[in-house]
Amino acid sequence: MFAPQFHSCPETTMTSPSWISTAASIGMAVGPPLVYADQAASIIRKKDATGFSRDVCAILLLANITRCFFWLGNHFELALLIQSILMIVAQLALLYICILYRPKIAPESLGTSTRPFSFWQWSTYTQYIEFLAGFILLQAILFLIFGRSDAFVAILGFVALGLESTLPIPQLISNFKRKSLYGFRMSTLIGWAGGDAFKTVYFFLQESPLQFKNPPPPTALVDEEDLEQALALAEE
Repeated sequence: MFAPQFHSCPETTMTSPSWISTAASIGMAVGPPLVYADQAASIIRKKDATGFSRDVCAILLLANITRCFFWLGNHFELALLIQSILMIVAQLALLYICILYRPKIAPESLGTSTRPFSFWQWSTYTQYIEFLAGFILLQAILFLIFGRSDAFVAILGFVALGLESTLPIPQLISNFKRKSLYGFRMSTLIGWAGGDAFKTVYFFLQESPLQFKNPPPPTALVDEEDLEQALALAEE
């Protein structure tokens, strides 16, 4: 007689972490760019970009372009690179929408910009693209010269993530000056706050480079200030 043989089934718990990791990576790649979909839809629906600070687009474009060069020197998670590429595309689209529906009292419309060289308050979309092209060219030249230096690559990372950590500040200033939340979608603010919490957990679990782990706390503090400002203005 043959003794019965029992074949143990592979435990599903062994595959769970990989599924969770994959889902988290997909969320990390596509989630942040989608935060701005409602903001863009609102501007198009009202045909008015009043209330949303275009400086948010500037920060995200410069930060994510720099992060792409950081990836060339330090190959961190592919999901984070894809996120940067998608964010660049999303912000270019949002910037175009903001310029198309900018208010008539915008500094570039009145010729009253007080910024050096009217930075990021130019009259045509082409001027923004030309600046970004020059920025990319400059970074490419610097990377070709210093790309083999670990210190330079590390600095790129700190610049990219440090710049991104200032993301809510322009909107905070804009809301304060106007004493109003008109035109700024709460979904964007909630996306910032929720996204920072998710990023913090993701970066530590995925053992991302040090640069990714530093910015979230200060960003979260500014998000909290934004939220408090929103609640205060809503009560008035």
